[in-house]
Amino acid sequence: MLTAATRDPLHHGIDLPRGEDRRPHAVVIGAGFGGLAAAVRLGARGYRVSVLDRLDQPGGRAAMYRQDGFAFDAGPTIVTAPFLFEELWAMCGRRLADDVTLKPLDPFYRLMFADGSAMDCCDDPARMRAEVARLSPDDVAGYERFMAEAEAIYRVGFEELGHVPFDSLWDMARAVPGMVRLRADRSLHTMVSRLVKDERLRVALSFHPLFIGGNPFSVTSIYALVAWLERRHGVHYAMGGTNSLVQGLVSLIEGQGGALRRNTTVGEILVEGGKARGVRLATGETIAADVVVSNACAGFTHTQLLKPGTPGHWPPAKARRTRFSMSVVVWYFGTSRRYDELPHHTILLGPRYKGLLDDIFTNKVLSEDFSLYLHRPSASDPGVAPAGHDAFYALVPVPNLLGETDWQAAAEPFRQRIAAHLEATVLPGLNASLVTSHMVTPLHFRDNLLSLHGAAFGVEPLLFQSAYFRPHNRCAEVEGLYLVGAGTHPGAGIPGVLSSARVLDQVVPHAATIR
Repeated sequence: MLTAATRDPLHHGIDLPRGEDRRPHAVVIGAGFGGLAAAVRLGARGYRVSVLDRLDQPGGRAAMYRQDGFAFDAGPTIVTAPFLFEELWAMCGRRLADDVTLKPLDPFYRLMFADGSAMDCCDDPARMRAEVARLSPDDVAGYERFMAEAEAIYRVGFEELGHVPFDSLWDMARAVPGMVRLRADRSLHTMVSRLVKDERLRVALSFHPLFIGGNPFSVTSIYALVAWLERRHGVHYAMGGTNSLVQGLVSLIEGQGGALRRNTTVGEILVEGGKARGVRLATGETIAADVVVSNACAGFTHTQLLKPGTPGHWPPAKARRTRFSMSVVVWYFGTSRRYDELPHHTILLGPRYKGLLDDIFTNKVLSEDFSLYLHRPSASDPGVAPAGHDAFYALVPVPNLLGETDWQAAAEPFRQRIAAHLEATVLPGLNASLVTSHMVTPLHFRDNLLSLHGAAFGVEPLLFQSAYFRPHNRCAEVEGLYLVGAGTHPGAGIPGVLSSARVLDQVVPHAATIR
């Protein structure tokens, strides 16, 4: 229970010595990209902001591992909407380019199919037509139609709806005509299959939802917009690693007079009279606030941070009805030699597509075969590895923890399978050249990132778990409580979580209106 003194609105949510900052206080739970972007936006709207994170460094999924002279981005590696970062820097009177160098990648990534063929993806329409024609000349026209549809979907799904709140049925009703026109009822794979016939191209044009935790056979075709987002804005790498953007955002927050507290675990969001009043830490300390923003997993926020009997708490039945994304295994490793024939990003596709995805999303079993994404940041940024060495991570989609895999026992054998596959395909001599290794499994997402069921991307992006049907950015049951991040509208991925923070500009009152 907060004391009367800490609730005194004249003190804006916390007792302060005379002469100290008396701006209304916003507490942000979690220092992932969503939470950091929310903090910058709240600071620009007149709030004194405190960001609380339970880990020893900011970033959440975008943290960084440093080991044996190597630097590994823990999670996201692709920046596809630089303007969303530029906007945050501009709010603080600064330029992104002065703090972070974004390097355009060409190609974006190389797709390597199980039959030995390959395809390089880029933003040059002529080169992409040539790549498609090389694989399947009869599908060039279908590819062009796909890109035209992807552009139309992007205009509506991203530019018009990606940063607006969906916290009422009226919001949804206004969007329905556009979604009907764009045939959002179709799955992305269904849309692609109508336009191209070559199975490799069907994979190449439909795999993007896996970047954000979605199954191409069940996500809405709205996610075709990712293909146009890449063409429109390019694919970039942040020099020094994606975590350099995290450090830049922390600098913005501190420049606004905000604060980041590391190693600080929030145990409960405090609600009185239907309004969020602050948080209670695991230590028992209470921090009062006028506004609370949770960047924690949406499911964790509603089941754990909002206690039973509190408005907004999800009962077990609702939590069971919510479908969560798959998880991933990520193996970070460094080699004593360089593999300069490999681009920055390579996607190695296994022999099955739908069958593998059924095992991951529906059957929730760990298959013998797999597909993986290989990140080689040292291709663009030699500074992330010692001289003459290469840094990598291999990311493999796997079932979340609702499956029965015992990851304590399965982790090392699975890593060995990944290593053997890489050595047999794109990294000859890998095992002999390994000099450092680190691995995370779905247990990491559950235990360290507090994501329900170890889901790597939060709530699964299904049609009826999108927009109005996704956890809202403004909690309907608790005044003054807001949610950002992968599990909220509009969804996972860096553009999605930055856009979730963008929604706050429309739903959080300006600090000047709080008395």
